[in-house]
This record gives sequence, structure tokens and C-alpha cells, in this order.
Amino acid sequence: MTDQSEEVQPEPTLERRTRRRFSSAEKQRLLEEHDALPKGEKTAWLRQQGLYASQLANWRKTLTEQGTQGLEPSSGGRKAKDDRDRRIEQLEKEKARLEKRAKVAEDLVELQKKLATLSEDLNGSSQ
Repeated sequence: MTDQSEEVQPEPTLERRTRRRFSSAEKQRLLEEHDALPKGEKTAWLRQQGLYASQLANWRKTLTEQGTQGLEPSSGGRKAKDDRDRRIEQLEKEKARLEKRAKVAEDLVELQKKLATLSEDLNGSSQ
């Protein structure tokens, strides 16, 4: 039996945070705000916003390379495989299976040759 007083209660302030997602407009607004600040206030502003300088650098780089479309949040996770990719994967597995089977067959033929040679040697030496 467990005592109610011994049960650990999770601290709400320590609960796992969820990842924040920013729209393209929010990212542009934050970049503009950051750029407008004097040099001495930028670090404090980053802490206040809960951002990192590297995030802003990545956003800025993406904005110059891909424009505002590149700043749109992307869906995470694996990309769905299309029929062609699935077929290629299936054929590669089949190829590997057949190569393994061919190797076993080749090894068996070699073993039979050795056995035949050995059998001939034994028959020849006993006569």
C-alpha cells in the first residue's frame, strides 16, 4: 500500500514546453524589431522574447535565400514515400534476397566440386 504523502506531484512550471511555431509575418516582425534595437539592448530583448540569436540568423539567411515563402513553417517529420520510392525499395530488397540466394547456390556448387574431387581422390588411392 502506498501512502498519499509519498506520491510525487509534478511541478507545473517544470512541465515540458511545447515547440513554438512562428508564421512568416511573425518572423519578419521579430527580425525588424531586433534590427531596430540599439546594440546594447538586443541580448535582453532576445531573452525577453525567449529566442536565440542563431534562430534569427537562420531566419535572416532563409529570408535572403528563399524570400518570405521560405519563412513559412514546414511540417515536420518524415516525408511520405510515393509509389515510385516504395517500388524502388521493394525491388532493392528483392535484389538483395536473390543475391544472397545466388551466393548460397554458388557456394553449394563449389562444395559439390570439392566433394567430387575428394571422392575421386579417395577412389583413386584405394584402387
